[in-house]
Amino acid sequence: MASEASKRFSLAVKYQRLRQELTIAILIFLSVLLIGTVGYQVIEGWNWLDALYMTTITLGTIGYSETHPLDEKGRIFTIALIFMSIISIGFIVNRFTEAVVQGYFQEVIRLRQQKRLMEFLDRHYIVCGFGRTGRQVTAEFASEDIPFVVLDKEIEQIQQAEQLGYRAVQGDASLDETLQRVAIERAICIVCTLPSDAENLYTVLSAKTLSPNIRAIARASSEEAMKKLRRGGADEVISPYITGGKRMAAAALRPQVMDFVDGIISGANRSYYIEEFLIDSKCPQVGRTLNEARLRSQSGALVLAIRRADGTLLGGPNANTVLLEGDLLICMGTSDQLRQLNQILSPISERQPPPREPKSLPPKD
Repeated sequence: MASEASKRFSLAVKYQRLRQELTIAILIFLSVLLIGTVGYQVIEGWNWLDALYMTTITLGTIGYSETHPLDEKGRIFTIALIFMSIISIGFIVNRFTEAVVQGYFQEVIRLRQQKRLMEFLDRHYIVCGFGRTGRQVTAEFASEDIPFVVLDKEIEQIQQAEQLGYRAVQGDASLDETLQRVAIERAICIVCTLPSDAENLYTVLSAKTLSPNIRAIARASSEEAMKKLRRGGADEVISPYITGGKRMAAAALRPQVMDFVDGIISGANRSYYIEEFLIDSKCPQVGRTLNEARLRSQSGALVLAIRRADGTLLGGPNANTVLLEGDLLICMGTSDQLRQLNQILSPISERQPPPREPKSLPPKD
């Protein structure tokens, strides 16, 4: 952990030092140019244009003849000016060469392009950590064409993410400044897949402080960490070990059920999909029962469950269940059935943006 922090610090210090030294080199050169111009004006009594011209050809080592004949003091000053020019130009060339070799200019261009991309991000997802878990999350997002940005402190991970065509930003996800760089205030959800439970906790706390309404999903390595992350504001906490163990047990005890559910969730089963639909105040079905709304008969989609606004989950709702504002319908059906259900819940006249389509949906006829 300490070595990673020192590595990030040294990288930042290196670019900061290069920028400062390049600035100093340019200032030194301009100072020498100014000293030469003023010196010729004072020593030789030339006008500013002749003094500037003589200084320029001296610094450039062009070898043109003198503008006016020089006396002894002028020649001594010219010799000193030549030495100053050699030192200043040598320093500039040295700093510029190091900047090119170290990739400073490429890094500046990359950061500017990255900043422009961040300005256009809206309603996106933030994936913190590009390890094994983070890679799987981003692969799923990419397959469903979900806008997202990867955040990792390791430059190697960022380079690998960029090679895959992902937006990626290097930085510590637990810092407010880093989260603001990836437009946390406009993001829908943040997924914390960092290797340390402490880092995930700090990131969730920072994210919830900057954007209280953002949905935070975090990875945990133990049950104790899961409890702390929930207390820290995480909306969902997942332990790969606990979840993986449960799925392995379910696959052993109920293999057909697991195949069916996995196929629907992952999109491997192209016949049926599961989607969620939010009932807002403009939905014409608010206040109606499922029987009155006739969602099943009109669309063919099946309402599996309803999550109330207070968090209550109604599994297998019956015909008398009333649809309320803020309800989240969890529905299953074919791609056409889900599209039809979306039209029923959010008619075009209401100008409601449709939910994202399920992965690998065939095009409309």
